[in-house]
This record gives sequence, structure tokens and C-alpha cells, in this order.
Amino acid sequence: MFQTHYKLEKHRIGFALAIILVASIGGLFEIAPLFTISETVEEAPDMRVYTPLELAGRNIYMREGCYACHSQMIRTLQDDVDRYGHYSLAVESKYDHPMLWGSKRTGPDLARVGEKYSDKWHVQHLVNPRDVVPQSIMPAYRWLLETPLKTATLAKQLRALQRLGVPYTEAMIENAARDTYSQTRPDDDGSEDTAGRYGEDTNIRAFDGDPERLTEMDALVAYLQILGQLTSASEHPRNPDGETP
Repeated sequence: MFQTHYKLEKHRIGFALAIILVASIGGLFEIAPLFTISETVEEAPDMRVYTPLELAGRNIYMREGCYACHSQMIRTLQDDVDRYGHYSLAVESKYDHPMLWGSKRTGPDLARVGEKYSDKWHVQHLVNPRDVVPQSIMPAYRWLLETPLKTATLAKQLRALQRLGVPYTEAMIENAARDTYSQTRPDDDGSEDTAGRYGEDTNIRAFDGDPERLTEMDALVAYLQILGQLTSASEHPRNPDGETP
């Protein structure tokens, strides 16, 4: 074997061609599926974008490194489906920049955690995880409850995502800061406008339990409560012929 390899190395052009051939085979297996991407990615006409508040919560989720211990990708394995629900669909991450699929599960997968627990449960869990899950090794994030949420840059973030293909409208961008406040205040005059821009199913409530303040806890809980809820695509799996019923 070593003699064969030694002889091959002596023929530089042949060796280079052999490398290109092997690399091409690997590349073919990675690139070919992209030509049938339209047949493998589900359609989701009801897919909605993150509200500014949910987007802010996603930023906090990344800032605190939550993705290092929690995946957001339910695999097709039966154990995963039995524990977490329908396996994750590609379309559900359509507007995620960056995607947070992850692979490490020090904690449970969160792909479908939305509305599984109450807002109060999430707040207690984040303030002191052991209060609701005695065996938890998750660190506490109690400062989120006291930290005011900054909204000044949210409009710019929506604009950047719009340029990446996320269908934020000009009205959404212009009202980003106002919508962030209105989503946590059901009695606010602007809450109906927020629901009108993002859909009637938008969660509008005081996520941290206090409608008089806007905190980072509001944002993170709002984000957690929308995971798996942006589209109902997983409730309508494809038939064997590739079409949804």
C-alpha cells in the first residue's frame, strides 16, 4: 500500500487529478440535493416573522449562550418524537439568522417549548431553575427580571433581516420600538396595531407579570413561548407523494 501511494505521489499531475476526483464525489453528494430543495422543504403559508420583542428575546438567548446547552432541532428518531413532538421541519427555521439547531443537550430540546409552560413557570425557572426543576444544573438568570430592555436598535435589526429576505414591512420597521412595548401591554392603544401587523395569534401580555415595565425577562419569555408556534406546518405532515393533505 505504501509503495502504491509513493508511486502515485511521484506523478504530480495524476495525484492532483485523483484529489480532484475524490473531492468532486464528496461535493456531488452535498450539492446534488440542493437541486431538489423545492421538493424537500415544506410550504408554510401561515409562517409569520418574529415580532421585535421576540427578536430581542432571541438576541438575549444567544447572548447568554442558551444554545450551548439546548438544541432546537427534534430529530426523526422515535425517542425524540415521543419526548418533544413532531420532528423539526426545515421551513420552521426559514427566518432564523443565524439558525440555532444545535446538537448538545445538557438541557432538553426547545424546538416546541412554546406554550408548553406558563409565563410564570418560565419566569420562576429563569430566576431560580431549582424552584421548578429540583435536579436542574442550569444557572440562574434572575437579573433579566430587573434589566430594562433596550429597544433603540430593533428597527435597524429588522431592516438588516429584511435585506436577508425576511419579509418585514416598512410599517413593522417604523413601529419596531412601539410594537415592543405594546406586545407586553394588552390595554395599550397600540396593541391592536401590533396584532394587525404580526397576526391575530400574536401573544400580547405581560410576560414577566408586570405590565408597568419592559424587561429582558419579557423578551426572553416571549421568544420561548413562540418556539414551534410560528407555523402549523408540523400539524399537517406530507403524504408519501410529497403533498400536504
